[in-house]
Amino acid sequence: MQHTLKDHFLIALPALQEGIFAHSITYLCEHTDDGAMGIVINRPLDLKVDEILDHLELMDQEHPHNEPVYAGGPVHPDRGFVLHHSGPAQWESSVDIARDVALTTSMDILDAIAHDRGPKRSLIALGYAGWAPGQLELELQENTWLVLPADRHILFEVPFGQRVDAALAKLGIDYSQLVNQVGHA
Repeated sequence: MQHTLKDHFLIALPALQEGIFAHSITYLCEHTDDGAMGIVINRPLDLKVDEILDHLELMDQEHPHNEPVYAGGPVHPDRGFVLHHSGPAQWESSVDIARDVALTTSMDILDAIAHDRGPKRSLIALGYAGWAPGQLELELQENTWLVLPADRHILFEVPFGQRVDAALAKLGIDYSQLVNQVGHA
């Protein structure tokens, strides 16, 4: 693959009007000839990180974590993924996405988060978004997604309800300017 969209945002265009991807922003963790994988970063579940930690018996009452858990996508919604700022700490099952961002699926990172020894910035999601080989490229041709380089501030610090607008603002676009039609010249 000559051009990868790994470490990019996908913003759902108005053509995606239903389901988890409607008005969504997805962080692409992988994009190869074998397909693509990402985490939706603006769909909070009615679930807090503390509830997950309590369920896993990792809760530390001295260090509350009221952050939302996100619906990362429709694939394997029963599996947890921690998207985080990478640093000197090493986790059992991590994949580096970019120089400063990693994705971890092992319990050791959740234990560290519970006890405030985890990464400085993180986002916990259940499930992920996945595309078969060529599927994402076809969806891009069909004007389903707008692509832009990922921004760490938007990824970890902007409130979830403002992430789409913040990403579009980097392009000088307002969501209301987007249309549900493809044009050809």
